[in-house]
Amino acid sequence: MKTAIKIHIILLAFLGISALGGGGALTISPSGKLLGGLPVSILKNSPFKDFFIPGIILFLVLGTVPCLVAFSLIKKTANKLAESLNFFKDMYWAWSFSIYIAFALIIWLQTEMFLLQSVDWLHNFYMILAIVIILIALLPEVRNFYKKP
Repeated sequence: MKTAIKIHIILLAFLGISALGGGGALTISPSGKLLGGLPVSILKNSPFKDFFIPGIILFLVLGTVPCLVAFSLIKKTANKLAESLNFFKDMYWAWSFSIYIAFALIIWLQTEMFLLQSVDWLHNFYMILAIVIILIALLPEVRNFYKKP
């Protein structure tokens, strides 16, 4: 496996593991106390009264899914449901989902910044991570590795 492919998988795994941790902490402690006393007051412009629902979304969408996709990129597992949602029919479904995940992260961050009406260094970090995931996925060596025969 080439270096760019390994980096792509590592970045997805990093995103997944960090979102599992953050989403899990918000789900277990919807008050935000497990994350260093994150104040619930920052949610005043959002539809949420605490961090429980955002925590579940973070845990599932940006935690579980990237971990499963990273595993699938390594093992090249078949998945008929995922394949039916693959817009890039010439590419392996998990490669396509890595692009979807990066865009989901961008949408998550933009929504979060809008609702919180603030930007934190973590927003910038994860925005760069999303862009890097997309750029690495689009490298010829990564595309060629996941291109269907």
